[in-house]
Amino acid sequence: MIFRVLAAVASLLAMWVGARRLFGARVERQVSSRHARGRDGIIVGAESIALAGEPGGPSVLLLHGFGDTPQSLRRLALHLHDALGWSVHAPLLPGHGRDLRAFGRTDARAWLDAARVALEGLCRAGAPVALVGQSMGGALAVRLAAERSDLAALVLLAPYLGMKPHVDRLARRYRLVSLATAYVNSRADASIRDPDARASSLGYGVAPPRLLHELRCVAREAWEALPRVRTPTLVLQSRDDNRIRPADAEHAFARLGADPKALVWTTGNGHVLSVDFGCDDVFRRTADWLARFTSAAGP
Repeated sequence: MIFRVLAAVASLLAMWVGARRLFGARVERQVSSRHARGRDGIIVGAESIALAGEPGGPSVLLLHGFGDTPQSLRRLALHLHDALGWSVHAPLLPGHGRDLRAFGRTDARAWLDAARVALEGLCRAGAPVALVGQSMGGALAVRLAAERSDLAALVLLAPYLGMKPHVDRLARRYRLVSLATAYVNSRADASIRDPDARASSLGYGVAPPRLLHELRCVAREAWEALPRVRTPTLVLQSRDDNRIRPADAEHAFARLGADPKALVWTTGNGHVLSVDFGCDDVFRRTADWLARFTSAAGP
């Protein structure tokens, strides 16, 4: 009798593993079919952005969000380049802008290290350097700004500094969640209200459960770093953000050690401020803040 029970359990487990594997493969095919890829495996349009400015002039590093690409920052990069004449760099973070398996092989340390290398490269030139981060990129920017005293200005677009309780529970139980499913839906569609911008997004829209844990690590480390930031900081945040509650954004801003600092609220847009409704105002405010403090920093 016991052997029959064990055989039945083993059969059910094999069926479950097979179903999970089939589900994961189907999701990977669906995500891969959305966008063309170049010979390097990077989604066409998701490449790093590098716009050269005036020789010896200021530069700004832009950091994109979790599961997203520099494409979400392209219009902002062009605006800063045209309006200020600066060099603008927006690197594609490890694992992003490729296929889901490449995404699943990365982690929080790889993202932070890549952002740090990019920032150090700009700072070595000796000219003023500013930093802009969106969502997870904002959390990475907080970490980097907390490490340095030589940045001219910092702008955080809906920085991801903590998870909503239900997402946090999934992230902490990622091993258990991983047994049930290979990928979880990130509800990316709700992050962009503008239908045209949403349709053109190159983000994955799903993530391996383990990477929710890695994202949680990024957010927690950035939260701890907030008091150590001294760079003049502008925070832009939507009251209609689907990922960050207004009270949580206010709590994080109060913890921010920068002086001066400013929190500006927007309405009618979602989480990805650089592509959503009202993005032109986001561009203008970002450029004004960077110009104000980078000019003060001098060459």
